[in-house]
Amino acid sequence: MRVAERAYRIGRDFAGVVPRAHSAVAGSGDWNTLSPSSVRQLGEVVLDELALTGMTLTAPPPRLERTVDSCAQVAADLAPLGVAGVHVTPDVLQPKMIRQRWFGRLRYEQLRFEHDPHLPDALVAEGFGGPATAVAHLCRDDDEARPWLVWVHGAGQGQPIDLMFSRARRLQERLGFNIALPVQPGCGVRRDRWPTYPNMDPLNNLAGMVRVVSEVRALIRWLRPQASAVAVSGVSMGSPVAGLVAHLEDVDAVAVYTPIFGLNAMIAAHLGRWGPSVRDTIELLRAEPVEQLMSVVDYHALEPSAPRRLIVGARHDQMARPEPAEQLHERWGGELYWHRGSHVGHLFAGGVQAASERFLAAVAHA
Repeated sequence: MRVAERAYRIGRDFAGVVPRAHSAVAGSGDWNTLSPSSVRQLGEVVLDELALTGMTLTAPPPRLERTVDSCAQVAADLAPLGVAGVHVTPDVLQPKMIRQRWFGRLRYEQLRFEHDPHLPDALVAEGFGGPATAVAHLCRDDDEARPWLVWVHGAGQGQPIDLMFSRARRLQERLGFNIALPVQPGCGVRRDRWPTYPNMDPLNNLAGMVRVVSEVRALIRWLRPQASAVAVSGVSMGSPVAGLVAHLEDVDAVAVYTPIFGLNAMIAAHLGRWGPSVRDTIELLRAEPVEQLMSVVDYHALEPSAPRRLIVGARHDQMARPEPAEQLHERWGGELYWHRGSHVGHLFAGGVQAASERFLAAVAHA
């Protein structure tokens, strides 16, 4: 893509942020220009649109990474294995380093461990196998058995500031929870290290998700002896991870926030901002063999082990849309809480915070 065309695309998309946001909230049927709640909804949707523009158009222009036929061959190898065959029992976590750190006034520990997810041969043959250094941030008060919340972040996260988004200190002080924040591959403090994740290659995205699921499972097994209960939650890109982990491991509760249908589908939904030059990449990410490939990480089709389940959707979600939350609730049951704002806005919403704390309080006192 030429520099002039890229500059045009970025400028055009930024210029359309507010009009697109206004169209989204005004078309919902409950828009009132004079209502503070409507103005707040508009502001949240503007945040969604800005985030989408920033994440999509400030990255390198997409290029076709793989053919549909190559995905079909791997899908043919993996589909017979099913979820249980692709996600094997993780190796025992052996800490490589646990170092005390500070984020503002909040003390936490950074855990590092080498982990090999033992990917299926079809993915190893494509260069995605082997060990990598996994990272998790831990907030714990002492060695006493306490409930643990394992919080899996979304896209663009994975930094210590996630301790604020997860409200780690508040959950420690009010509810007695210890908090573990695993960092997904290719994100946050792992951004400049192998493996890259996510990107425009469907096989890479599958391998990355299987890897992070294995890492989180290993972390939960390591925490279990020191935990009175274990809850796992996932935000956006972290929602499939939390859903899969809650199916594969015995946990006491699972919560997902602004969940997505699938990673490749979500990426494809927003690539149109680049114009016709990326049509082939969009078609690849939406191809039927790719959908078959991702069936082994389709958490919507699975039943969690957790008896307590919370799904938080956003009515004006411009990233994942509200439909995944609706369909997941039909499958999982449990509690469904609707935030009236946007995907990004739910992170700061008092109603979401209150619903989460009620949910976790029930876990802690069960």
